[in-house]
Amino acid sequence: MLERIKSIEEKYHELMTALENVGEDYHRAAELSKEKSELDEIYEKSRQYQELTKQIEESHRIINSDDTELRELAELDLLSLEPQLSQIEVELRGLLVPTDPRDKRNVIMEIRAGAGGDEAALFAAELFRLYCKYAEKRRWKVEVLNQNEIGIGGIKEISFMIKGDGAYSRLKFESGVHRVQRVPSTESSGRIHTSTITVAVLAEVEEFDIDINANDLRIDVYISAGAGGQNVQKNSTAVRITHLPSGIVVSCQDERSQLQNKLRAMSILRAKLYEIEEEKRQSEYDSDRRSQVGSGDRSEKIRTYNYPQNRVTDHRINVSSYNLPSVMEGDIDIFVDELRMRNEADRLSTIGEDDD
Repeated sequence: MLERIKSIEEKYHELMTALENVGEDYHRAAELSKEKSELDEIYEKSRQYQELTKQIEESHRIINSDDTELRELAELDLLSLEPQLSQIEVELRGLLVPTDPRDKRNVIMEIRAGAGGDEAALFAAELFRLYCKYAEKRRWKVEVLNQNEIGIGGIKEISFMIKGDGAYSRLKFESGVHRVQRVPSTESSGRIHTSTITVAVLAEVEEFDIDINANDLRIDVYISAGAGGQNVQKNSTAVRITHLPSGIVVSCQDERSQLQNKLRAMSILRAKLYEIEEEKRQSEYDSDRRSQVGSGDRSEKIRTYNYPQNRVTDHRINVSSYNLPSVMEGDIDIFVDELRMRNEADRLSTIGEDDD
């Protein structure tokens, strides 16, 4: 940890010198100021840490002196200084944990009905409502990008964006398989069915974050599906983009124009390709480490909604809520907060291991 602190201090001083000599290049000054502000807290804590360390070393030296009165004062100082040092060290370790640069970004979420037929599609619609409620509580905005509904109010698949500061940091752990156990309304015998729904969570990606070769794309346009009647879309505004190297296919039809649908589809494609690259980088960086909260892989069963028992259980952290109706109204922070805390604890432990 001390080596990392030293490196950050050197970088901080370099930024200070650069700011002093930046002249009238206001754009560069803004960049340097932003970079420096991101290090301000760590730098301040490191100064406090080093000052406390010096005071403690001095107190230990005094304890070995012959002056009884000074020894007693030094012992009293240590009773105060050592807990302060421990607290500063904890805070510093927290600040040194590498953060996910995507945490503050908007998210693109995809919900797909899996095993269970119509019952899975119905629960997919309920999960979409759950996330809309959660976004509403946090004053985030929800925009539907593409959806495929069934006639009884269910959803086979839906893509939507949630816009809000920190949306990805709180929703990224929702990625995986959600399982529901309940008696379908169409089941006359009262037999419990098990259905599965897949949720994918992607951070919104800027164009400069990932380069996509236009020659790698096949773009098809078609008439948007509608419910019929006077307002049915007659023009070919829906867009389907196929990324040929990866085979990823993205469709968007909920916007009014072909251009808007294309821009939305490209946004989803960028997020998916970026996620693939990020997973590769993470795998190369740490191939043998798995987070305590699970890998977030889409094939991993993460949560079960058990209606007969009025229970929702997150299997990654073994935490349950016995108020299923509240959870379905968007009250999922019981899981989100614990997942975030466990994830941070795991990342903190990597610092300790590296220090060893």
